[in-house]
Amino acid sequence: MKSKTHSGAKKRFKVTANGKIKFAKAAHRHLLVNKSKRQKRSFRKGVIQEHTGEIHRIKGMLRMN
Repeated sequence: MKSKTHSGAKKRFKVTANGKIKFAKAAHRHLLVNKSKRQKRSFRKGVIQEHTGEIHRIKGMLRMN
């Protein structure tokens, strides 16, 4: 049987050319009036996941292993 990609993971994570996992920071959708400019600016930058256990789990959901 063919295994399927986790539909929640494919919407949230991108894999870079070097195989690293990139995703957007949380808390940038609503209640932005209460947040500082500095905080909102940092939300724009994507995060690259470094922890190997998480990478293994995410790549498993994306069916990359």
